[in-house]
Order: sequence, then C-alpha cells, then structure tokens
Amino acid sequence: MSRTTLPRTLLATCVLTVTAVLATGCGGSGSDAGSSSSGGGKELHVYAWAGEIPDSVVKGFEKETGIKVTVDTFDSNETMTAKLSSGSSGYDLVEPSQYTVQQLIGQNLIQPLDHSKIEGLGNLAPKFRTATYDAGNKYSIPWIWGTTGFAYNDTCIKSATSWKTLFDAKYKGKLYMLDNMLAAYIAGLQVTGHRATSTDKDEIAQATEALQQQKKVLAGYNSTNYPQLLSTGQACAAEAWSGTAMAKVVASDPHVHYVIPEEGGSIWTDGIAIPKGAKNVTSAYKFINYLLRPEVAAKATDDGSSASANQAARKLIKNKAALENTAIYAPDEAIAKADFLLDPGTAMQYFQQGWTKVKAS
Repeated sequence: MSRTTLPRTLLATCVLTVTAVLATGCGGSGSDAGSSSSGGGKELHVYAWAGEIPDSVVKGFEKETGIKVTVDTFDSNETMTAKLSSGSSGYDLVEPSQYTVQQLIGQNLIQPLDHSKIEGLGNLAPKFRTATYDAGNKYSIPWIWGTTGFAYNDTCIKSATSWKTLFDAKYKGKLYMLDNMLAAYIAGLQVTGHRATSTDKDEIAQATEALQQQKKVLAGYNSTNYPQLLSTGQACAAEAWSGTAMAKVVASDPHVHYVIPEEGGSIWTDGIAIPKGAKNVTSAYKFINYLLRPEVAAKATDDGSSASANQAARKLIKNKAALENTAIYAPDEAIAKADFLLDPGTAMQYFQQGWTKVKAS
C-alpha cells in the first residue's frame, strides 16, 4: 500500500474473519495460457501494495529478462487474502505483511520457498532473517519494513522516549492515538509491562484498563492527519506509523520527532511470497533474486520512499537523508526490542471485547 496516511491497514480489527470474504474475478491481466505448471512462459503476475515495488524495479527486470510483468495493487492484506482464498487468482507473487504470512501459511495459500533457487538471502538484515513470523524465511522474503511508535513536538514536550508520554495528564487534550485497535494495544500492553505480541487474557485486560484511563486525557483517535496536527502544534504527541506522511513532516519540521518508545514499539514487514497454484514459478524466482540484489533493493528507498529490508542495499542508497530520517529508517538500537506484530489467533476476541469497552468509556 502507498503509506502516505494509513501505513498499517494490516492492523485491521477483524483479521480472523478475512477468509469469510471471498473476492470475485481473477488477478493479473487475464489468462496465463501457454505457461506450464512447472513455471514456463515469459510472464509474471504480481499482487502488491500500491507504490511499494517502484516502476523502475519492474522496468529494469523486464529489460534484463524479457519477462512481461503485470502488477495489480491492493489496499489491505484482507483484500489480498480474500483474492487468494477465492481460488484461481492468477498471481505468481503476492506481497503480504508479516501477520498475513502466518495466516496464508495456515490456510495453505502460499507455498514453501525452494532456497536452492534463491540467491542473496544473506543480504537481508539479521532481524529479517530471524523473524518470528516466518522462521528461516521459509515462505516469504522481506522487501520493505516500518515501525509503530509515536511522534512529539518539542515546542510542547522537550523530550520523550516512553509510551507514558501518551498517558500523561499534563498534556490533556493534546494527545492522540491511532484509531486502530491493535495499534492502540501495542501501547496499552507495553506501557503495562507486557509484550505487544501478548495473547494472555489477563495481560490484555490490564492493557484495556490502561487504555480506558488514557482516553480521559486524549484529544481523540486519529489515523489520518496526525502528522499535520503535530506540525501545527495542535498535538503535543501522537501514536504514529512510520512512512511517507510522517517522514515528510519530520524532514520539514525540526520541532517534530518520531521515536520508537523505549518499551519496544513494533515492527512490520511487507514481503514476497509465491501463492499455491502459481503458473510462472520460474519467473517468480527470477524476480525474487532480482529484488534481493542490493542495487535493486536500494530503489525501494530512492524511488519508493520505503525502508529496505536489504542491509547490503544501504550503502548504495542515494537518498542519504532518508537513512537519517527515523520515520523511514529507525536506528538499529531503537528496534532491538521491537516486536513483530503477529496474528493473535483466538485471542482476537479479547482485543475486540476490550476495544469495545475502551471506545464506550
């Protein structure tokens, strides 16, 4: 997805119900006639977040290989999953976020990767080669990444490092939280001493109570123009997603700072996977290998304004300002404790019940 204002629709409030929604129609540009089940043909059909695979990458691959690439885009993981669930999607590669990788594995909608056909896995940053949601990159290859943290305006708050800032009555009426259930619970869980990945009923209940108390000091919940509210001083601090909109404000306004809270925050990735039943598998592996090249991965930042999961690409990135912008590339030490937000499974009911209480309080 083009993360200009809503970078994390992966934090949808009903992720467990996604398979109940079945999409109609086929993906790609139509038939893959002439492509064998073993992956022949000179076509590749990709289903990805809008703007995350730059045109320069697609055109470079086409020029080098002669393979015609068709990229269709989606606006949420749920839309993408529903398309695959409907069967005969027509796609050879998809770009799920980390919790969706778990769901797609469980639903048998993506296939294990043959690492003997992949070159360049060692270029990935260590955090993305040891990710908890897909151990050993068995099913997916991380492409870009981002974080959930908060931002503050130093004309109002001199310095801030903790989620506690967003719970401080001293700033009543000038604090905002993302209007998103699981995003709010990242702060609620971590500020009460728990992991953002917790599925424990009692810990979620503690987080719910904290969020209920916090609501008394909030100006509101906002997932759209909070970067602008911070820049104008209407907000002292706000929970925030990294990405283009936040990065632009941080770059243009020296008073606005994006931080990963000392309690950990969270980290997300969008990666590449091969659906079950993909026709152009050979072409899919060629594209994966192309994306893993450092000089290609650098274009995720230079041409796509996203943080690349490819560590070897960093020295090749031309936009040095992006590397220094914490709303694009959070420092390694800042994300050391960040949790990959996972599919909460049956614990989703505890979050939903708690969120109903928070909103009603």
